This record gives sequence, C-alpha cells and structure tokens, in this order.
Amino acid sequence: MLRVAVVGSGPSGVFTAQALVQQESVPGVTVDVLDRLPCPYGLVRYGVAPDHEKIKSLQNTLRTSLEHPAITFLGNVPVGEGPGEVAPARLRELYHAVVYCVGAASARRMGIPGEDLPGSFSATDFVSWYSAHPDSPPDAFALPARSAVVIGVGNVAVDVARVLARGADELAATDVPHAALSALAESRVTDIHMVGRRGPAQAKFTTKELRELGSLSGVRALVRAEEAALDPAWEDGSALPGIVRRNLDVLRGWAAAGDPPPGPPDGRGRRIHVRFFLRPVAVLGDSAVRAVRFERTVPDGAGGVRGTGQFEDIEAQLVLRSVGYRGVPIAGLPFDAAGGTVPHAAGRVLRDGAPSPGEYVAGWIKRGPTGVIGTNRPCAKETVQSLLADAPSLLARRPADDPRAALRTAGVAPVEWPGWLGIEAAESELGRSLGRRTVKIPDWEGLLGAAGCVRG
Repeated sequence: MLRVAVVGSGPSGVFTAQALVQQESVPGVTVDVLDRLPCPYGLVRYGVAPDHEKIKSLQNTLRTSLEHPAITFLGNVPVGEGPGEVAPARLRELYHAVVYCVGAASARRMGIPGEDLPGSFSATDFVSWYSAHPDSPPDAFALPARSAVVIGVGNVAVDVARVLARGADELAATDVPHAALSALAESRVTDIHMVGRRGPAQAKFTTKELRELGSLSGVRALVRAEEAALDPAWEDGSALPGIVRRNLDVLRGWAAAGDPPPGPPDGRGRRIHVRFFLRPVAVLGDSAVRAVRFERTVPDGAGGVRGTGQFEDIEAQLVLRSVGYRGVPIAGLPFDAAGGTVPHAAGRVLRDGAPSPGEYVAGWIKRGPTGVIGTNRPCAKETVQSLLADAPSLLARRPADDPRAALRTAGVAPVEWPGWLGIEAAESELGRSLGRRTVKIPDWEGLLGAAGCVRG
C-alpha cells in the first residue's frame, strides 16, 4: 500500500490527493493531507474575499475530496526544522512519498523608501485580516484613513479596494470576523486609488471583478481618459484578447462619466480612482504614511514602460501594495531564491540537479504564483503521474507503521476531521450569538479550543 503525505490543504493539495486516490494504476493508495493551520482549504478559506460566495463555495468540492475514505486531514502540523515542527527528513521516514503544495505565502515588496512606514502594508496582510487568518491580529487595521492607495491592478487589488468601499451592512451577511466588520463599519475612507504602472490593456483583473467596482452601492468608479489614452489600445483594442477588450469597455464607460464634483463625496459615498501609468517611487511620511509619490510612465514600445521624470503625490493614510506573491523556503528542502520555487523536474524535487527520491511539489511552490484555481488541476496531475511512475522504487522501502502516533510522540497534536467539524460548529454558533450567519474564529486559541486541541 502506497502511503503519501500531501503538505498543504488548499486547492493544489486537495487536487493532488484526489488524483492519487482516483487513479487505478497503483491500487490501495492512502493520503494524509497535512496543514500548518487547523482548518483546511488554504486560500479558498483565507484568500477569497468574503463577499465572493460563489468562489468560496469551492470549499464544498474540496470537502468532498477530503472526506474520501482513503484521505485523512491532519491540521495543526507545521513542517520545517524549527521547534515544534516536523522535518521533511522525518516525513520521508513516515511516508513512501511527500508532495509539497504549500503555495506562495509571502507578498512581494516594492523596494522603495518609506515602504515600512506605519500605515503601509501588503494587500496580503489586509486580506488575511478580513479573512480571519489566525496569524493576523484581529485589531491589525483600525482604518482611520480618509484616502487609501492600493498599488496594483490585479484581482487582489480589486478585492481589497472593493472591501474598503463596500458598506459594512453588506459585509455583515458574510463570514467576515466581527472585529474586522466593526472596523470597516467605522472606516472614514472616502477615496480609494488603485494604481498601476502600465496601461489598462496590461491590467490583470478580470472583467466580472472589475464591473463589481462600478456597481457597489454609494460608490463611484472613476478613470481619467487622458491618462488611459496613453495606452495605444485605448482607442482601438480590437486585436486584443476578449477579456482585455471587455475590460477596456468597462473602463471607457467610467471615463465617459466625467470627473466627480470637487470636495469629499456626500454622506457615506465613496470613490474608487483607477489610475494608470504611475510607478511608485516612495511612500512619504515621518511617523506615518501621508502620501505616495509616483513617477509618470509611458509605453516604451516593447511592452514595458519608461519613466518621464514627472512626479505626482497622492495623499494617503493607508497604503496596500498588491504587486504579487512569492514562495518562501521550507527548511530542509532546496529552494530557488530567484524564482521563489522549489527546483523540480515534472514535479520531482531536485537536489543538486538530481531527483530526490520520494519528494515532489505541486501548485505555486512548483510553478510560481500564476494561473487561477483551476490551473492547479493539471499541475497536480503532472506531479501525480511522476509519483506513480516512481511507485515501484518507492514501495521498496517500508516506512514507519503509524504516522499519527509518530507525530504525537514528536509533540505535534494533529487536528483531524472531527476537530475541523467542531470548528465549523463553533463558527456557526458564534454567528448566531452575534445575530449573523457563520462568523469565522480569528485566533489560534479559539480555533484549537473549538477543535478540542491545545496549541503546543
């Protein structure tokens, strides 16, 4: 019987486990899906915005896989070589094979002066906060700002701009943690600037998410036509892919609506300014953020941009950078610092250029932070095919008899599926006590207590 550990319970990890137990070439495969957190689903739980319930419903698909009789979920199992962690070398002793599906956990930095001033954060920090990630302090964002700058024009940037602009009464119907909901209800933000260094044809958002910004109650989306027109595709994008043409149509509609009246918007009204061809060069302020300085850019004719030496300061008391994700190294595994990935060949981990027996990768830690959720399926399939091809040599070694007993002996207290069901029940009860639907528990102690476990 082939015993496999999959490290990571997000889409790539669950798709890997599913592919392993559904294949027929190697009978009797069992899979333990390990996660550092006591909760499954990865970025579907802790990265998808709370008001995107259709995407979050993917949890139901992942749940079906994790309830397969040959798959066991083991949360609260940190992997690494630090205190209280399970070393990759130890996992290789416990399993025939280990597949790492740990994603890309850190946010890229801009590398500009003032980036670490109080009030400047990664968008990842903000997403973790409103998604109740237990590593994020519930009071991380007080939101006293009037003006916020979101640097980036991808779907994560759209998500954080939308959550800042959306009324707290609308978010109350989601699972957003109560502390975050209270902070958003008291937010004084009136203007949100979403800024990209290139043009509208190069923006990475999808049309559905972009349109949402223009349909929010009490919110006006604004585009400066003269700025967007620096992009040659602004006037005629007929040769571009369909998604880009649709994006341009939405943006042209906002530009045609004209400029807003001067001064702050009336009542609780908010404005989202979608800006292009501005490259951040500094976050300004002394003890806290007060503005972001941008350099005007123009197309360089080769798909990039060049600076013009002209600068613009945009007032801000809150800065959220959304310039991409990056994989982080796992102690005990090789790591390509330049690409932020584990070196591999068709999913087989490479040590000193040669495949490391029984070690594999899938998902973002394998290919980098690219693609959508569905991209993880073919990525997982490729890795599983490599693992199954190696099965005869993997089965020649007999691992330890009981991985769970070994984990407990090492001081790790795994949260199994009944513990996760306890968390779900506690979150439902928390929502009822607050007069809401299900509300996420935002801290380690609360999650582990609900699971019947104590944090080591």
